[in-house]
Amino acid sequence: MTHSTITSTELNYLVFRYLQESGLTHSAFALGYEAGINKCAIDGNQVPPGALITLVQKGLQYIELEANLDNTDVDADDDFSFLQPLDLITKDVNELQQIIKAKKKEKVQKECDKDKNKDSMIAQDRDQQFESERVRERQDRDASQEKEKEMMEVDNEQEREKEKEEEKEKQHVESKDKTKLDEHEVSRVGPEQMDITPSSQSLACEISRSEVTILEGHSSEVFACAWSPAGSLLASGSGDSTARIWKIPDGPCGKDVQVLPPNVHVLKHFKGRTNEKSKDVTTLDWNGEGTLLATGSYDGQARIWSPDGELRNTLVKHRGPIFSLKWNKKGDFLLSGSVDKTAIVWDTKTWECKQQFEYHSAPTLDVDWRNNYSFATCSTDTMIYVCKIGETHPVKAFSGHKAEVNAIKWDPTGSLLASCSDDGTAKIWSLKQDKCLHDFKDHSKEIYTIRWRPTGQGTNNPNQQLVLASASFDSTIKLWDAEQGRLLCSLNGHRQPVYSVAFSPNGEYLASGSLDQSLHIWSVKEGRILKTYKGRGGIFEVCWNREGDKIAACFANSSICVMDFRM
Repeated sequence: MTHSTITSTELNYLVFRYLQESGLTHSAFALGYEAGINKCAIDGNQVPPGALITLVQKGLQYIELEANLDNTDVDADDDFSFLQPLDLITKDVNELQQIIKAKKKEKVQKECDKDKNKDSMIAQDRDQQFESERVRERQDRDASQEKEKEMMEVDNEQEREKEKEEEKEKQHVESKDKTKLDEHEVSRVGPEQMDITPSSQSLACEISRSEVTILEGHSSEVFACAWSPAGSLLASGSGDSTARIWKIPDGPCGKDVQVLPPNVHVLKHFKGRTNEKSKDVTTLDWNGEGTLLATGSYDGQARIWSPDGELRNTLVKHRGPIFSLKWNKKGDFLLSGSVDKTAIVWDTKTWECKQQFEYHSAPTLDVDWRNNYSFATCSTDTMIYVCKIGETHPVKAFSGHKAEVNAIKWDPTGSLLASCSDDGTAKIWSLKQDKCLHDFKDHSKEIYTIRWRPTGQGTNNPNQQLVLASASFDSTIKLWDAEQGRLLCSLNGHRQPVYSVAFSPNGEYLASGSLDQSLHIWSVKEGRILKTYKGRGGIFEVCWNREGDKIAACFANSSICVMDFRM
């Protein structure tokens, strides 16, 4: 009989899918790149979710079943509880059979000892019962001798009991009268006044599915979404090797609102098979005018698209997946960061590489412009570099994180740089000093992303407090006073890791999305949930439109949800 086998390629693919389904996108991309997942012939659409876990569980169950059925010395139990998972992994079938044989014999011996103990206890009970009967006989004999003496005292005792009963009855009547009087007093005076002012932490308003427009069409997780700064276009990027541009209708959202061709454009990142994992869309960004959309892919290429879905240019130079892609404010340069450890500035007039920056010793995870000519990069090497076009060395190097730096963001004025890391801290840096300005350590797990409140000079909210929001795998969001370096409040409404946060354009509200499938909208001032929506998959990103009256969220179940927001 032949044995079923699994190839290393198939195992790598199952691990790749497991990491992806667990939300460990960076690890998944790294494994896929190293193992050449894009070159395998496996049709990902035929592999069900949780396939690796299912395979391991079935393998353990098979070994356990085989070990039990081959052991003929003792009948097998209905439940195979004699073996531990570590035994199944580290021992062969013969060793497992010996373990089962020994443990079953031990169990039979325990049953025999139990029966013996039971017989012994029955005998002891019988002896105790016999002794009790003898004692009872002696007690009866003694009792009969004193019976006459007791009879003589009965009359006197009954008389005394009668007197006691009369006294108790008298006390009971007096007690009832007193209780009625007290109750009358209470009803006359009335209860103490209570404060019935509604709590400031009142229940959040739940957004029903009937109030939400659901955009369907992707066939895999949707990792990224972004509103066009110019209008009602929403872009989405997915693991199905496509990006899409949706034209969201004016007016209220709802389940009856559908976005169908020609109001949706499919931006294909493949030419052959649709299951090419090397074409996953990992990041996307609109230019400032909303006239071009840039997408970054797992194949290491950046692509430029028009709002109607036409491919304008393909930028080829990176040797690994692109994790971050940003236009500068002026729109004349596009910045990309890649697993190949580099960042590239592209000239949008010629679409050629303006300059490649090779400072990191490990994958570049995020990039962000400070102004039109300088920017920052961060990496799994724990370093942060501030770079400038035309310079061959970093303008500044920040070290201080103890694990990979997941995200960096300049504040709206470009004077402070925030970073967050797997070391559980968020830090704020200034170009005026080498060490961090503030070090926030209140999170208990990895921090996945950060966002600045849109305030300060040059924004629409110049007088608001400068606040940094951090979202963590500890299921919380924390708001920090960036100037004083202190925690303002902790937003504790999610039950699983929070992947995305976004401030409303007016800076008064914060949207958050989590793997617990919930989108919450918070009041920044009050630190409480105002509205909430429960989806049907983990949320990877949330974003507001330009007007601040619509919110989009992209889900692991391949859908995008759009909802209205009005207070």
